[in-house]
Amino acid sequence: MALTADQILAAQKANLETLFGLTTKAFEGVEKLVELNMTASKAAMSEASSTTQAMLSVKDAQELLTLQASLFQPLAEKTAAYSRHLYDIAQGTSSEFGKAMESKAAEAQQNFAGMIDTATKNAPAGSETAVAVMKSAVAAANNAFESVQKAVKQASDVAETNFQTMSATAVNAAKSTAQTAARKR
Repeated sequence: MALTADQILAAQKANLETLFGLTTKAFEGVEKLVELNMTASKAAMSEASSTTQAMLSVKDAQELLTLQASLFQPLAEKTAAYSRHLYDIAQGTSSEFGKAMESKAAEAQQNFAGMIDTATKNAPAGSETAVAVMKSAVAAANNAFESVQKAVKQASDVAETNFQTMSATAVNAAKSTAQTAARKR
C-alpha cells in the first residue's frame, strides 16, 4: 500500500498540530510552576519578616522555644501544600503528554491494522497461514501494549496515593511535635 502525497501531508499536519499542542501544554506547566514559586516566595518573605519581628520581641528561652514550636507545624503544612501543588502541576502536564501519546499510539495501531487488512485482501492464494500468523502477532502486540499502559496507569495511581499518604504523615507528625512542645511549656 503506497501512501499518497495528500496522506503524507495530512500526517505531517497532524504531527505538527500535536507538537504545537504539546509545546503549549509544556509552557502552561512552566507558567503554573513560575506562578507557584512566585506566590511561595512572596509568602516566605512576608512570613520571614513577621517571624523576625516575633523573635526580636522574645524575652526568655522558654518564650523562644514556644515560638519555635508554634512555627514548626505551619511550616510543615505549607511545605506539604507546596509539594502537592508542585505534584499537581507535574501530574497535569504529564497527563496531557500521556493522552497525546495514547492517541497517537491508537492511531498508529489503527493504521497498521488497516494496512494488514489491505495486505490480507490482496494476498495471493495459499498464504492464509502467513496472514493468520501476522494477524495473531499484531493482536499479541496490541495486547502487550495495552497491558503496559494499564501497568503504567496503576503505578502512577500507587505513586499518587503514596505521595498523598506521605504528605499527610508529615503534616500529622508536625502537629504532634507542636502539640508535644506546647505541653512541655
